[in-house]
Formats: sequence, structure tokens, C-alpha cells
Amino acid sequence: MPAPVPVPVTDPSGAADPAPPRPARKGAASAALLVTGFVLLSLNTRVAFGQLGPLAPVAGFGTGTLTLLGLLPPLCMGLFAPLAATARRRLGEERGLFWASALLLAGAVVRILGLPGLFAGTVLVSIATAVVNVLIPVFVRSRFDPRRVGVMMGVYALSMGAGSALVAALMVPVWEASGHSWRTAIGLAVVPAALAALGMAPQLRYAERGVERGTGPAPVRAGVLGGGDRGLAGSLIAFFGLQTLLFYTTLAWLPAILVDAGVAEGTAGGMQSLFILGVAIGGFLTPVLAAARADQRPHLFAVLLICALGYAGLLAAPASAPALWALVLGIGLGGGQAVAGVLYVKRGRDHDHVAALSTVAQTGGYLIAAAGPVTASVLHAVTDTWTVPLLAFVGVLLLSTVASLRAGHDRPVRPAAADRG
Repeated sequence: MPAPVPVPVTDPSGAADPAPPRPARKGAASAALLVTGFVLLSLNTRVAFGQLGPLAPVAGFGTGTLTLLGLLPPLCMGLFAPLAATARRRLGEERGLFWASALLLAGAVVRILGLPGLFAGTVLVSIATAVVNVLIPVFVRSRFDPRRVGVMMGVYALSMGAGSALVAALMVPVWEASGHSWRTAIGLAVVPAALAALGMAPQLRYAERGVERGTGPAPVRAGVLGGGDRGLAGSLIAFFGLQTLLFYTTLAWLPAILVDAGVAEGTAGGMQSLFILGVAIGGFLTPVLAAARADQRPHLFAVLLICALGYAGLLAAPASAPALWALVLGIGLGGGQAVAGVLYVKRGRDHDHVAALSTVAQTGGYLIAAAGPVTASVLHAVTDTWTVPLLAFVGVLLLSTVASLRAGHDRPVRPAAADRG
């Protein structure tokens, strides 16, 4: 595999990065603590969102409950993604990620407290995840070797998928072993949440003060929505939003789609775990491969093609090879989710610009994605079939293909008039 190219730290005009990367922390122990904390936080980031799918066919949750619980994560992450910029300015990336992990733990505990707690805790977890999602690309760029950006974003996605897949696989067995208690099964998320908070605690001693008030990502964020960055920001929002819409809608409804096709309830829950495992695989490989190139469009198109293959399988023969379709969809959608972080880093001129692109794309993108689970539920209720929602998913992929064109490569720098002769 070709070695990843360094991430540029100058803008097209050649101006120096106003926020140069911090010096590498020396010592094997410090490096081990950094990687360990990063992995533990990553393992926990999607755990709560993958728990309901396996439980849905067996635990008796109503359609309205499942629809709302599918809507809350992307909606809250879109609404609260700008909170990450405030956290970065006031706390810095390390402290911001630590307190986000503490909020994740609090939300995991609240989710155990009955159905109202499940809703409230999901909101808390989603807010914390919004902060983590925005800060992780900046944290990776500032704390790791630029040549390792793709690998570390891949590790982030792989860990997310692995942690979520493991907990999802345990949902039905724990539900059965606990006398059909969904609270006990949901409570498993407390373990990785606690480990994430503990893992990030050592990074507090390296934490630097946030960006001074009145500077940093807030004014840059406004700038990326106008001028030369407007097309880039719009492309990032559209690509990330449409991919995330498909991810959360599939995460919420895949077991129900398979059950309606004749797959046994227990098997359908297991396919959810296989889907999340695919998310881990695609989430690791895609950033590693994409970061090694200046043009990510071939990787984006490959991801979209894999997703189309998975949805085509669900349309044509859902009960014949559910494991294959679940795995293929997971690889495609996991790759689409993870490669977005590489796009922020590769298209960003400096740390503040990366933070601004990440914030803007995730704010708009998650708000777009929030419509997915509800729209799929309505289409299914009206047509009494999953064929129409699945055809709609294919249409979303076509839109995503167009949306990815600008986000996938750097704009060529035009020579000055004097240079053109």
C-alpha cells in the first residue's frame, strides 16, 4: 500500500498555517496512552445507536418509539454540532473530548431508567457524540503525524464499528438471559462509556488552553459558507448528509426489512451485528486508501457503488442471502461515513479551517439525515412494503454521487495573470 502523503499545511496562496501542528509528545508511554484513549473513545462513539435494532423485533418496542429513537441521534447531532466549536475555543480538543466522553457515560446510565430515560439518555449521548464527531478530525491532525491521518481516521471508524458490533451482538442473548429485560441489555453500553472516559483522562495533562475568545473556528465557520469555500461546504454537507441519512435509516430499519421478507426475528437481529461489523471494515479501509491520494473521488464512487449493490440485493432477494447484503451495506455505508473525516482534513488549510468544515458539514448533514428514519417509516406505512423505501435509498445514492464531486478533490490553483503571460 502506498504511503499516505502528508497533509498540506499551507493555503493555496502559500500563507503559513496560523496554527501549526503541536510538537509530537515524546515517550512510548505517552504515545501508548494517546492511542489507547483514542481507541477507547472511538469504541464507545456509536454503541448506543446500534442497540435498538437487534432488540426491536423481540422487545416489543412500538413503531412510534423506534421511529423517534431513530430520529433523535441525527437530529440532536445536527443541532448540537456547533457546540463543538465553543468547546474547542474554551477548552481545547483534549478537554472537549474528555467532557464529551463523560456526557456519553451519563447518557448511557440515564438510558437504563425506563422508557423516558431511554429518550432522555439518547439525547445526551447524541449531544456528546456531536462534539466528538467534530473534534476528532482536528484532534487527529494536531496530535498525530500528518502521514498517519488516514490510518488514524480508519482506526477511529474501525473501533466505532467493532464496539457497536460487539454490543449489538450481545443484545438479544443478554435480553434472554436477564428474563427479557431490555433495560439490562441497554445497560451494557455503560461499560464502554466508562472505559472511554477513563481512557481520555490522561490526555488532560496535555490539554492546552482553547483558542482565544473572538478568534478560531467561529469566524472561519462563517467564512466557509461564502466566497470560494461555498461550493466546497455545500458539497461536504450534501455528501455527508445523504450518506448519514442512509446509514441511520438502515441502522434503524434493517432488521424490520428482513423480518418482513421472511427472515426469522433472531436471525434478523444477528444481521444487524453483521451490518455493523461491515461498517467497521469499510470504515477502516476507506480512509486509509483515500488519504493516500490527492483526489478522493474514485473512493467516493466505489463506496456509493458498494451501497447500491447492497440495496439491490435487499430489493431482489432479501431472504436468500441476508448476511451478504448486511455485510455489503455495512462496508459501503461505513466507508461513506468514515471518509468524510478525511475530506475535512484534506480540504482544510489549517486546524481552524478543518474544524470549521467539520462543524458546518456535520451541522447541515445530520439535519438532512434526521429526515431518513421518519421518511422510511412513513413510506412503509403508506405502501405496506419496503420496496418503495429501498428504491428511495437508491435514488439518494444517485444524488450523493453528484454531491461528492466537489468534496472529493482540491480545487486547482489558478496561476496569476503575470504567470499566464
